This record gives sequence, C-alpha cells and structure tokens, in this order.
Amino acid sequence: MTASGDWKQALSRTRRAAFGRVASLLGATDITPAAWEEMESLLLQADLGPRLTQETIAFLQRKVKEQGMLQRAELEKALREFLGSFLESPAAAEFTTRPSVLLIVGVNGSGKTTSIAKLADRYQREGKRVLLAAADTYRAAASEQLEVWAQRLKVELITGAPGSDPGAVAFDAAQAALSRKADLLIVDTAGRLHTRFNLMEELKKIRRVLGKVVPGAPHHTWLVLDASTGQNALAQAAGFREAVAADGVILAKLDGSAKGGIVFRIRSELGLPIVFVGLGEQSQDLAPFDREKFLDGLLTPPFPSP
Repeated sequence: MTASGDWKQALSRTRRAAFGRVASLLGATDITPAAWEEMESLLLQADLGPRLTQETIAFLQRKVKEQGMLQRAELEKALREFLGSFLESPAAAEFTTRPSVLLIVGVNGSGKTTSIAKLADRYQREGKRVLLAAADTYRAAASEQLEVWAQRLKVELITGAPGSDPGAVAFDAAQAALSRKADLLIVDTAGRLHTRFNLMEELKKIRRVLGKVVPGAPHHTWLVLDASTGQNALAQAAGFREAVAADGVILAKLDGSAKGGIVFRIRSELGLPIVFVGLGEQSQDLAPFDREKFLDGLLTPPFPSP
C-alpha cells in the first residue's frame, strides 16, 4: 500500500508550479483581474487544458461573486470539489479468468516496460502466477530490458527472435499461460513502427491472436502514458483508445512531472480511467489511482507564500 506521503512527494512539482500558487492567489483579500489571469496561466502550464481551465476559473469567479466567498479555505474546498468531480477512483481490475491476459500498449519511452515489471511484481506479491511476453520484437533493447526485470522478479518470460512476428510470440505466450496454469499473462508490445498505421494494425493482430488461444483475451488493454509529456500524452491516448480498445491508463513518471493536470483531461476528454500511477523508481512504486490522495497531493499545504 502506497503511503499518502508518497503521493504528496510525487505531485510536489505540479503543486509548486501551479496548484499551490493558485491556492495562494485565492487567499488574497481582493482577487484582482491580474490574479485571475495568473491563475489561468498557471492552470494551462499544468496541462489542465483550455476548456477545463476556463471552466475552473469561471466556477471560482461565480463562487466569489454569488456567495461573497473570499476565505482561502472556502475557495480551496470549492476548487477541490470542482476538480474532484472530473475524477473517480476506479474499482480494482478483476482478473478472475485463468489465465487472464493483460495487453500493455504505449509509445517507446513512455515507461511501458518498467510499468510491466511493476505490475508483475505487484500481482506476484498478491499470490498470482505471472507470465510475461516480450512481443516487442522490433527493438532488441525492449526484450533485453524485460528479461532483466523477469530475472530480478523471478517471473517466466516468453520471447521471440529479434525481428520475428510479434503475433507468433503472443500466440506462444498464450499457449504457455494455458499449459503452465498461469493466473495472469502480461504482454508487452511495440511502441513504434515505421508508420502509425502499421503499429495499430500490428496491435490489432496481437489482440486477435490472443483471443483465438484464450477466449475473451485480452481481458484488459492498458495504455502507458508519460505524465511529463502533457498534451502529447493526450493525443497518444486518443489514438490507442480507438485502435485497440484501451480500457485503462497507467500514468507513468508522475513523480517527475509538473503537468499533473493532464489527469483531469484524460478522464474528462477521453473517458478512460487511470488505473495506476507511477510514484517512483522502485518496483513497488506503482499505486492504484486514488482520487482523494491525488487531490491531497495537489492542494494540501504548505503552499508558497502569496
């Protein structure tokens, strides 16, 4: 279980760069037009996006005008409730089918392989027999990195020859998961081919192959996004959601980003739940998304002085 303090540490950059400074501005005796403009700029810098930023500012201005609300604590509570309305803590993923198949997608460099290792560690500690599949055969470093993690975690890994058919690796891994009575098969995939169309077609093929071996597979398809890429992460999410029916997001590298506002946009614009967030480098630093801890990390004092 990840401590609340880890969330606050992971979100410290976003808090210092944006939301903490917004809260300080809300504590002013009189919120001037210049202060509202600064708030807007800060929220945009945190990648809350133009629409949500405008809605947030308009909401706070209504509170001040209609209710005479100027106390910092009241405005901060109102801000928290407003932003929290765009989020939810999703129910824990159910892997009741044996074997369950989890397909992991995302662009190269997003933290995909490390997130897979963290998932394997987490589910293995829960008592599941986990099997990994290195279906990113186009990049030798991807298989090598996953092999290092597999050895470290003592998890079985199914690989193919460099440049071999990723669908064949997925097929072999699904059959191995059946024969070895694995509880969970986690499949890594390529994050880059020479055209985006080819990448998405390859991922669709892997999905079909898995479904032929294990009925209903993949049972979940999670997209790994790098929190520090902000707007680019949103564009990636839209593409993968449509092509491979992604049903959840792992937001990696949240601890290294000042763009935590992207969380609100992923939920409000794409409707995808954030299932896990990366809060650090260790294998256990992958936490189920928790709305209250996330909001605490963004808005809890101490804040910079106005």
